[in-house]
Amino acid sequence: MNSSDGKSKNQNKLIRKILKYALIIFLSLFILAFLVGSILFISYAKSAPKLEVSKLESKPSSIIYDKDGKVIADLGEEKRDLVATNEIPITLVDAITSIEDHRFFNHRGVDPVRIIGSVVHNAKNDTTQGGSTLTQQLIKLSYFSTSKTDQNVRRKAQEAWLSVQLERKESKEEILTQYINKVFMANGYYGMRTASKAYYGKELKDLSLPQIALLAGMPQSPNGYNPYTNPDGAKKRRDTVLSSMLEYEKISKDDYNKAVETPIDSGLKQLTPSITIPAFADNFLKQVIEQVKEDTGQDITAGGLKVYTTLDSNAQRYLYELVNSNDYVAYPDEDMQVASTIVDVKTGAVTAQIGARKQDPGTVFGNNQAVNTDRDWGSTMKPLVDYAPAYEYGTYKSTGTYILDTPYYYPDGNILYDWDRKYMGQMTVRNALVLSRNIPAAKTLEAVGLENSQNFLEKMNFNFEPSLQYSNAISSNNRGSGKKWGASSEKMAAAYAALASGGMYTKPYYVTKIVDDEGKETNLKPEKVRAMKETSAYVVTDMLKGVITGGTMTNGYIPGLIQAGKTGTSNYDDTAAETILEDYGQYIPSGGTIAPDENFVGYTTNYSMAVWTGYKNRMIPLYGQKLEIALDVYREMMKYLSQNVPNNDWEMPEGVYRNGSELTVAD
Repeated sequence: MNSSDGKSKNQNKLIRKILKYALIIFLSLFILAFLVGSILFISYAKSAPKLEVSKLESKPSSIIYDKDGKVIADLGEEKRDLVATNEIPITLVDAITSIEDHRFFNHRGVDPVRIIGSVVHNAKNDTTQGGSTLTQQLIKLSYFSTSKTDQNVRRKAQEAWLSVQLERKESKEEILTQYINKVFMANGYYGMRTASKAYYGKELKDLSLPQIALLAGMPQSPNGYNPYTNPDGAKKRRDTVLSSMLEYEKISKDDYNKAVETPIDSGLKQLTPSITIPAFADNFLKQVIEQVKEDTGQDITAGGLKVYTTLDSNAQRYLYELVNSNDYVAYPDEDMQVASTIVDVKTGAVTAQIGARKQDPGTVFGNNQAVNTDRDWGSTMKPLVDYAPAYEYGTYKSTGTYILDTPYYYPDGNILYDWDRKYMGQMTVRNALVLSRNIPAAKTLEAVGLENSQNFLEKMNFNFEPSLQYSNAISSNNRGSGKKWGASSEKMAAAYAALASGGMYTKPYYVTKIVDDEGKETNLKPEKVRAMKETSAYVVTDMLKGVITGGTMTNGYIPGLIQAGKTGTSNYDDTAAETILEDYGQYIPSGGTIAPDENFVGYTTNYSMAVWTGYKNRMIPLYGQKLEIALDVYREMMKYLSQNVPNNDWEMPEGVYRNGSELTVAD
């Protein structure tokens, strides 16, 4: 053997050694990677959410009922019309599995063959192909975000783990049904049956092959394959589904050719909004959603709830028509705004509410001025801030107590005037309230004390920023703070309902109960609380009866109806008033009132109603007959509400005595 042969043998031995050790290193690294991967997988799997089949099942839309149990609206943001397994056509099953997971009936939740195939496809092509099975897609839709930023190794491991578990619990048919009911189908629709009815006006079983192929292909990119907004993309995707069905021998070549030649808009209906809210109840239903969210943390629009509300549909329709037409009230122009809340005195429930006038009928959950606290309620605050606390804390005993309407300075040194810049001298508390004199009201608050008045108001859910001020004797606006402290038509109607019900206050509510998709019932009625003594409520009510018959405005008078109430006019500061007079002076009588807000709160033993009027731009003033609109709205609505209910007077409670026209509260 020559030296070259020996050298060659040594080289071969060295190569074999290198290969041997390389193989050992490779296998070691592979085993190490497998172990690390397994440990990570186990770690991720342990942190996965608990598999609950109920989360996979799609909920129907939430249904909203009025007080009589009639359906008002379907508020499901995820509009769903669920399909049962036995209602799914086999053609749809073939279409979905062909495009999404053709080995669906062969794997157990995770498909290694599909994963490898997607890796090979993605390496060879510009287009990407996912490795997730239908089961994994259902898990993703039910438990995880579909955002690309959330598609990480942890989530993929958790999806796989939950998918394997799900396949052990549920049949393939059940999983596919849940997927069909779960997927988003664009335009606010969820579930393929929902889309079938919305897009074609048909049940799934009645769809043509190209229509089924379109629906089957949409879930991967609902907006990208939306036939209404992207017909080219929708057709391309539909034809891809048909090609897959042909490849896996689910349809014939002849069926394929006919289907791809069908226009993408064949059979499509004109689309209607997925959420349909009756315009007359839009503001009310907005508050329904907010109450349920606040009280239970649940989102009605997520579906699955039956929501029973306090809405009187007939009253709500009448209020909507009253505010939006000129058939009952002579509105000065189209821009004037009205907001109002009506409360049932006996229950504290909101019966009807409107938060805007001439709102676009297509608006869904628009601005609701009825609950906003950014406008001034003026002298409607006097019964609550000044006079009721005065009788509650014993500052006054009689409605005949005399008080002076004379020049007055607030404790902080600022002078206070009445609207007429006049003084009426000595007058009774009753006349001071009926005639809405500012100075007696401010003197009353000073005598009661800010702390007592604030404590009194807090029982009726009024909030203060930063605290009650002496200027609140005649206004809901904290002068100089630039902040409002919480008056709205909702709050005012509820507070006056406490006067009407003998001092019992109920936080205004819109929902009586909700029932979830499992039949669990939750009561949302708030409890009544005593806000003031019965004697205080009765005395103030007795005085407020005179406001409509002999007070500052009498156009709210309804012959024969026993009622009480209070007007409220806000003010401009001197600078704003000068600007207003420059712009509108030619229309305003000399010495006439100008105001950004005019309000009225009135009540009977049955209903309490608060009305605000003004303009969105508060620099457009109310003057002349515009100042009468709030009472006009109240009058027309209260006439309607009082038609079929008893016209009862308030019963004088023990501890109150009448001496002529005046009342006295016993010690």
